[in-house]
Amino acid sequence: MDLDAVADELYALRPEEFTSARASAVAAARTAGDRELAARIGALRKPSLAAWVSNLLVRSRPGEVEPLLRLGEGLRRAHQDLDGAQLRELSRRQHALIRALSLQARQLAAQAGHPIGESVQREVENTLHAVLADPEAAEAWATGRLAKPLSAAVGFPAVAGGVPPRAGGGAPDQGRSAGEPGPGRAGRGGTAKDTKADEQRRRRLAEARRAAEAADRELRTLRDGAEAAGRAAQEAKQEVERLQQRVDELAGELERARGAHQQARFAERTAREQARAAERRVREAGRKAAAAADRLERLTSPES
Repeated sequence: MDLDAVADELYALRPEEFTSARASAVAAARTAGDRELAARIGALRKPSLAAWVSNLLVRSRPGEVEPLLRLGEGLRRAHQDLDGAQLRELSRRQHALIRALSLQARQLAAQAGHPIGESVQREVENTLHAVLADPEAAEAWATGRLAKPLSAAVGFPAVAGGVPPRAGGGAPDQGRSAGEPGPGRAGRGGTAKDTKADEQRRRRLAEARRAAEAADRELRTLRDGAEAAGRAAQEAKQEVERLQQRVDELAGELERARGAHQQARFAERTAREQARAAERRVREAGRKAAAAADRLERLTSPES
C-alpha cells in the first residue's frame, strides 16, 4: 500500500463513498503498522462536487487531457507577444473549448448519478481556465485528484482597442508615429538582435496559430462527443422510463398474484378444515356402524 495508489482509488470514487473508503484505508495502514501512511491518508480531503466532476472528466476522457495541456502551453507562450486581434481570436476559441468540456463534464456527472447546476458548472469552467493559464494548476488537474476547484493564480490579460500587451507590462511608447522604429523594433538600421527578435516573434505566432487550429479541431471533436453523449443520455433516459413502466407493470402483477395467493391459502385452509370435519364424521359413522353390527349380532345369536 502506498499513498499514490490509495489517493488514485479514493478520488475515483463517488463523493458519498469517499469518507468511508478513506477510513478503511487508514485502518488498513494502521493494521500494517505504518502510522505515517495512515496519517497522510487521513489528511486527504473529500472532494467538493465541482472538484469531483473535474476529476471525473480527467478520468473518463484521458485522451483530452494532453491536448488541453498543450493548448495551455501554446496560449501562455502566445500571450507574451501576439497582436490584439490574434489574442481576441485565441480567447474566443479557448472559451468555446472550455464551454464544450464543461458541458461534457456535466453530462458525465448526470450519467454518474450526480447532476449539477449552473454554479457547479461555472466552478468546473473556472478550473479549466486555470488549467490553460497556470502550469501548476494544469499539473494538479491532470492528476485527477482535486479536492476543490481551481482558480488561476495568473491569468491571460485582457486585450482592448487592438493594442497587444507588452512583455514588461507597461504601456506602449507615446509620441511616436506608427511607422517610427522604437525600442526593440528593427528600423532601417536594425541590428542582428532585432532581426532575431522578429524571427522569434514570427515563430511564436506560427506556434500560436497551430495551437489555435489544434484547439478548433479539439473543439469539433468535443462537440461531437458532447452530442453523442447527449444522445446516449436521452437513450438512457428512455430506457429508464421503459424499464420503470415494466417495473410498474410487474409490481401490479405481483400485487395481483399476492392477492390470488392469499385467496388460495384461505381456500386451502377451508378445504383442510372441511376434510378434517368429514374424516371425523366418517370415523363417528364407522363407530356407530360397528356398534350396530355388534348389537345385531348379539340379538341374532342362538344363545340370545
